[in-house]
Amino acid sequence: MVDRVHPMPSPSHPASPPSPGQEDAAAAATETTPLHPAFHGPPVAPPGMYIVQIPKDQVLRVPPPDRARRYRTLAGRPARQRRLRRACFGTCGAVLLLILAAAAFVGAVYLVFRPRAPAFSVSSLSIRGLDASSAQSQLSPVLDVAVRADNGANRKVGVHYRGGGEVYVSYAGTRLAAGAWPAFRQAPRNVTAFSTTLSGTGVSFNDEQRKQLAAEQAARAVPMTVEARVPVRLLFGKVLRTWTVDVKATCEITVDRLSGEAAAANRGCRVKVKPFLWWWW
Repeated sequence: MVDRVHPMPSPSHPASPPSPGQEDAAAAATETTPLHPAFHGPPVAPPGMYIVQIPKDQVLRVPPPDRARRYRTLAGRPARQRRLRRACFGTCGAVLLLILAAAAFVGAVYLVFRPRAPAFSVSSLSIRGLDASSAQSQLSPVLDVAVRADNGANRKVGVHYRGGGEVYVSYAGTRLAAGAWPAFRQAPRNVTAFSTTLSGTGVSFNDEQRKQLAAEQAARAVPMTVEARVPVRLLFGKVLRTWTVDVKATCEITVDRLSGEAAAANRGCRVKVKPFLWWWW
């Protein structure tokens, strides 16, 4: 009978003793390495100023609750400013366009119609109650003035003389009489002659003016000034008219007598018209 033989495990070799260097490293690691981070508190940084740099993707974009209202106010301000800026620019542009359109329209009307101011002259004067040799201290003269309004320079423009105009005659700066300018319409290339009565009260002259007036009357050349202020409208066809503007005419004349029908010699008339606007009636 054959005996079964089992192999025996080889005996384990005894662990070799650690070297002196390894013992020192293990001891140092045991002394310096904490067992768990929670066993020790956070390190205390020395006092001073520090600069902390945070990446852009980690910056919080949501404001804290105590600053949320102020953030919404400041965030909405640029949008309001943009709207106001656009509204201002739009208004200024619209006004500029209107001004340019009005200027172009006025220029076109002027080129088409060529408006001119009417001309005025005094045909004759009938004077009563103006005697330089009179003993009265105050005079009340009455003058009938024949006026000629000439619109012959305008081929396409009519003139509408409205009510409320005034005519007055003066001598050496002293007003003698005043009256109303009649209202009427004047067609293009038309000459209109009319007569108006002027009256004055409380007219007085000093001694020097009386002597000068008597000398000029003897020389049959008494200078006078006839002035008129008339509200008018220019008529461009049947549709277009102007605003009512004041036309002031000043005529220097010389008369040969101070009583009765006097012949008036015109020495020139000046006409001034204030600027005006245009509109469609």
